[in-house]
Amino acid sequence: MTHSSESGDPAEEKGRPLAGGMMNTVSRHGDRVVRTATPASPAIHAHLRSLAQAGFDGAPVPLRLRADGHEELGFVEGDVALPPFPAWAMSEQALCSAAELLRRYHEAAARVPVDTTAPWSRDLADPEGGPILCHSDPCLENIVFRQGRAAALIDFDLAAPGRPVWDVAALAYYLVPALDPVSAAGTPREGLDVPRRLRVLADAYGLSFDDRHSLPGVVEQYTAVARAFVTARVESGDELFVRDLERLGGWERWDRRQAWLADRRPVFLAALTGPSD
Repeated sequence: MTHSSESGDPAEEKGRPLAGGMMNTVSRHGDRVVRTATPASPAIHAHLRSLAQAGFDGAPVPLRLRADGHEELGFVEGDVALPPFPAWAMSEQALCSAAELLRRYHEAAARVPVDTTAPWSRDLADPEGGPILCHSDPCLENIVFRQGRAAALIDFDLAAPGRPVWDVAALAYYLVPALDPVSAAGTPREGLDVPRRLRVLADAYGLSFDDRHSLPGVVEQYTAVARAFVTARVESGDELFVRDLERLGGWERWDRRQAWLADRRPVFLAALTGPSD
């Protein structure tokens, strides 16, 4: 969805739908966003409040949970890239700033205890669990940019406990992106130097050597979890996911991507752990 600084429009009092979501109904009401709540929404609101108290300003402000099954959050000003993604969303500035934003989020999240009793989503959760609440879905549609730089993470519906490297792998999956050349052809992702961009992401985040060594394998793990998530949605008859799967080439595209990631793992590892340019 594209955010703007417009205000005072009478239509906004009725709610203006915001594009970009595949799993939630979202509308803007002036300086508020109204979304369908999930079972984890109370815990997410508590987490967002704790993040703000820990000094993190890169997330929505939770306002209230409504009796009608909706939640209200503060509207985050800026731009959100939507497919087909604009050129600026594929820039190194966008990639670096997103990695830096994710690191700031993780540093704040590490100071916030995870509610282990909350019904966190398992859809894109780290199978190994972990010490912080990962965002789990830091795709371009869930990052607000200002002047081409990542400023805020939005849509924490799929947040779940995990390892910080799980979120880094998710960011690599979406923004590097970890996508084979055949699938990237004819898109804004065509021709991108994936090994180099992986190194740029790791450097911008400040990834440890151990996590650099494990990152290619975790990207493969995230890809498998994402595929299982899409499979469940398609099998449930979710029309948005069915159409998206058909539009992008079906399961053959997933097979090709997973095989390519496994084949290129040594190249990615060398790029991540070798001397810097």
